[in-house]
Amino acid sequence: MVLKTFGWSFAVTALGLVAAVLFGGWTAFGVVAILSVLEISLSFDNAVVNAGILKKMNAFWQKIFLTIGILIAVFGMRLVFPVVIVAISAQLGPIEAVDLALSDKDQYQQLVTDAHPAIAAFGGMFLLMIFLDFIFEDRDIKWLGWLERPLAKLGKIDMLSVCIALIVLLISAMTFATNAHQHGGTHVDKAETVLLSGIAGLITYMIVGGLSGYFEDKLEEEEEREHEEEEEAARSGKPRTAVAMAGKAAFFMFLYLEVLDASFSFDGVIGAFAITNDIVLMALGLGIGAMYVRSLTVYLVRQGTLDEYVYLEHGAHYAIGALAMILLVTIQYEIHELITGSIGVILIGWSFLSSVRRNRALAAAEGKAEASDDKTEVSSGV
Repeated sequence: MVLKTFGWSFAVTALGLVAAVLFGGWTAFGVVAILSVLEISLSFDNAVVNAGILKKMNAFWQKIFLTIGILIAVFGMRLVFPVVIVAISAQLGPIEAVDLALSDKDQYQQLVTDAHPAIAAFGGMFLLMIFLDFIFEDRDIKWLGWLERPLAKLGKIDMLSVCIALIVLLISAMTFATNAHQHGGTHVDKAETVLLSGIAGLITYMIVGGLSGYFEDKLEEEEEREHEEEEEAARSGKPRTAVAMAGKAAFFMFLYLEVLDASFSFDGVIGAFAITNDIVLMALGLGIGAMYVRSLTVYLVRQGTLDEYVYLEHGAHYAIGALAMILLVTIQYEIHELITGSIGVILIGWSFLSSVRRNRALAAAEGKAEASDDKTEVSSGV
């Protein structure tokens, strides 16, 4: 099971490390290895959240997530995205931006760093909406009941998540963005940029998430209708329509996953510049890490880990909320990647231990119930 799920990750790791040695020797090998570990540590919560979405997809779309999806994640976000950011911010053509990334690495790093406020605002708002929609939903299973119960009641207020997100964005633009950190330690006013980027992140979430949710609901309605028709022995259902709806639902959920992965990768791409400003080594290291995150997502789905450890998804979403706030704070202040990664690991580890304790308590309760039934049968002479 492990080899089947992580086989491609192992292969990509070997090829990536060999390519690093050929490109820059053993120093490049070490840089790529460090970047791979950095990406995995920062994106473990991403894998847990992705698993919660991916388990709704069939095997075909899971394969798409691991093939086409990984190409988008590695080449799109870890290689093309920084170049596009440089091209837009510096008003350069695509070819000029690539040439700058390869020939003048310091200038390239400066341009990407200067674009960080816009990147952080977009990703921060997208992730914040994911967190808010999660905690305001009334769920059967609650991890931190003292907090989640009152928040679930507040969640009945329409558009509360959007209102809170916009308030957070406005505060960020009026505080952090007015004195945003730039390359070389200078500070500039980026309030307008942060506002526009944050609104773009919010709109992206509402469009992609809304469409995926819409088609998912339509699919469930179609399946229920066909099930009722079969039970009533009426005329046959319409499988072609159902398949089409399933395809649309899965497609938009796939888009949602890709945008989600992009938002998670922002801190990894920016943080990678603390280790190297070589775009090739960044793509290799972050790409290897992204491959493991994808494989881990599929592994969690196939093992049913989220069903067994029910609080993991809660911990991952709290980590998302923490990452969203960290991204907004980094508009002005630098926060070490170790802190960012540690917060996510701590929250997920805490939720895992809570799940283990819950499972033991349930098992103990079931054992007592069975023992009580046995005693009753003996005492009655059965």
